[in-house]
Amino acid sequence: MGKTSDLTAVQKTIIDTLHKEGKTQKVIAKEAGCSQSSVSKHINRQAKGRKKCGRKKCTSSRDNRTLQRIVTTNPFKNVGEIHKEWTAAGVSASRTTTRRFMKDMGFRCRIPCVKPLLNMKQRKKRLAWTKDKKDWTDAEWSKVMFSDESKFCISFGNQGPRVWRKSGEAQNPRCMRSSVKFPPSVMVWGAMSSAGVGPLCFLRSRVNAAVYQEVLEHFMLPAADQLYGDADFTFQQDLAPAHSAKTTSTWFKDHGIPVLDWPANSPDLNPIENLWGIVKRRMQYARPNNAEELKTTIRATWALITPEQCHRLIESMPRRITAVIEAKGAPTKY
Repeated sequence: MGKTSDLTAVQKTIIDTLHKEGKTQKVIAKEAGCSQSSVSKHINRQAKGRKKCGRKKCTSSRDNRTLQRIVTTNPFKNVGEIHKEWTAAGVSASRTTTRRFMKDMGFRCRIPCVKPLLNMKQRKKRLAWTKDKKDWTDAEWSKVMFSDESKFCISFGNQGPRVWRKSGEAQNPRCMRSSVKFPPSVMVWGAMSSAGVGPLCFLRSRVNAAVYQEVLEHFMLPAADQLYGDADFTFQQDLAPAHSAKTTSTWFKDHGIPVLDWPANSPDLNPIENLWGIVKRRMQYARPNNAEELKTTIRATWALITPEQCHRLIESMPRRITAVIEAKGAPTKY
């Protein structure tokens, strides 16, 4: 006669069948070839409404809803702050229990996505721009030279506060931080096309129209020769004051270079933003000691960007445009 845990699948099936037929446990035990106590335990375990073993939960469903409301209302609070607010509501639970319950609810502590704030006017312009460009082919986008500035710091470890969110909530507005477009820092200017990347320019001072035109003269024009040769191209830039200045517009006209119209606050439409991300991820574990070492690391990492990577990013333009149209002008995952 075996124990309940030793019952085979066949024996359990016989017990369940005979029990439904109303047979006594003594008869069932004889037919199944096991002890009567094993039959009794198996039947009791299969009985509906039987309470689970283990310690009783210290919180109620109402307490759990309170916790979820606290996290959802302010997802940027840390576990200590959430636990303090939850216990202040009359719940008796440890900090470890608080964290475990948050995890059971599906919340994970993640670095929040950073997206620019867009007003309705900017969203409408983005939507109109994408609708106008939705029929552009890869060949047309390959004629565009994309450019941008980006900030590089000696340390990449400080990424700001984290956020509690569930799977699929990365783009939820309440789980995102707003970015400042031009924080006070040393910037790096770069350009790319489907053929590859151009030379980098390290900006030593604040970028005004005069400084930007020097960048165009000494870095953009060589990049155009490198990437396009004698072929025609269109230059892309954002709407920073130095870029949209009248003297800058005159510079482009004098050099016969067409400029692509561009919606404001639209880094998600610019593939070079993804290129900056690739460079920074590759530099994640680099620890330059000074600005010169940082520049050397940036140049070396930038040089590793292949034309294939650039071509794939340019090919993503139709998908970016479709995503903005579907989002009705709102920021997208790109």
